[in-house]
Amino acid sequence: MLVVLAIALAVLSVTLLASLGLGVLQTGEERFDQAGQDVWVTSDSVELTATGSIENPIADSHQLAADLENRDDVKTASPLAFHAVYVGTELDDLELVTGVGVPGTRNTNTVDGDGFSEGDSHYANGTYDGPMSQEIVIDPQTAELFDVGVGDTIYVGTSRMNAAEREFEIVGISTQYSQFLGTSTVTMPISELQEIAGTTGTDRATYVTITAADGVDRDAVSEDIQQSYPEYDVRTSEEQLESMLSEYLLVLASGATLVVLALLAGIALTMNTLVLVAVQQREELAALRAIGLSRGLIAGVVGGQGFTLGMLGGVLGILATPVAVLALDHLAASLVGFENLLRTPPIIYATGLLIAVGIGTLGAVVAGWRAAQYAHVDKLHSRQ
Repeated sequence: MLVVLAIALAVLSVTLLASLGLGVLQTGEERFDQAGQDVWVTSDSVELTATGSIENPIADSHQLAADLENRDDVKTASPLAFHAVYVGTELDDLELVTGVGVPGTRNTNTVDGDGFSEGDSHYANGTYDGPMSQEIVIDPQTAELFDVGVGDTIYVGTSRMNAAEREFEIVGISTQYSQFLGTSTVTMPISELQEIAGTTGTDRATYVTITAADGVDRDAVSEDIQQSYPEYDVRTSEEQLESMLSEYLLVLASGATLVVLALLAGIALTMNTLVLVAVQQREELAALRAIGLSRGLIAGVVGGQGFTLGMLGGVLGILATPVAVLALDHLAASLVGFENLLRTPPIIYATGLLIAVGIGTLGAVVAGWRAAQYAHVDKLHSRQ
């Protein structure tokens, strides 16, 4: 039983770590696909500021978006801004979340409510003197935290002091940007976020996102825009994901190292466990040698035993994997906002089972061969 449990633990460590590493990459790709944008334009690197906000490096973002949208190979171009904001229903109980500024007509894929009722009227062709809609879309975590829903109001500000100056009506609940960023978010028209953040004078945005015209290759669009605007960094969705991941090379390297170590540890633990099984049967193996069995046959017997134990442990580890994945997914969703972070395609299960059965059997055969080499009649103890 202990041998089977040890092998199951080795398999479980491999499947969980491998599924986590694979899930991180697939989740990132899916979030960019859901954003529905082909090309991302930014300036320099996008980093967190000391206040927890995201630096908005693009100035005159609306003009840049308009210039890009006039191109024949571009269907739409929209500025997108992020800024840390305090939100809450009570001024003495505010929480810091990520504010997302989008064009008022951008679809926020609400799961409840109709979303924004009008366009970005406050921008008013760059004057920022149009009426503010005072509308906001929040994510389910924020709604649950403050026990609010569509039709309720919430305070919003860049500090606890000025949050009292702005009260927004909740017009929708959406997971779109919270899943994209992996954090709690509130979404509002970009000009109103700029008004709150005090960046209307420079019209700052984090990105200008582009949808390529129908039938146009987005790689070609990205290259052409990069040549026309060398002062910006222009990337396709895949390149933008790679750029964001490159800022976390240490984390990714640590994750890759853990996966490799899990494989090595799983192999070592499985082989070592079955070697110990063979060593503990020295007297029995010596008895088999004494009655004339060859080393090859003894190695085969031990290998068969290893196959059986490996199969039992492998199956147990595979059966335990979905349960463990479900628990870790729930933990990840509550901590970082990503749902279904761990991914377990068939290759994950196949790898775990291969380690348990294939490597286990091979290790047992080798152990049996070596044990049979030293299994002589003089190793037998006299029985009373």
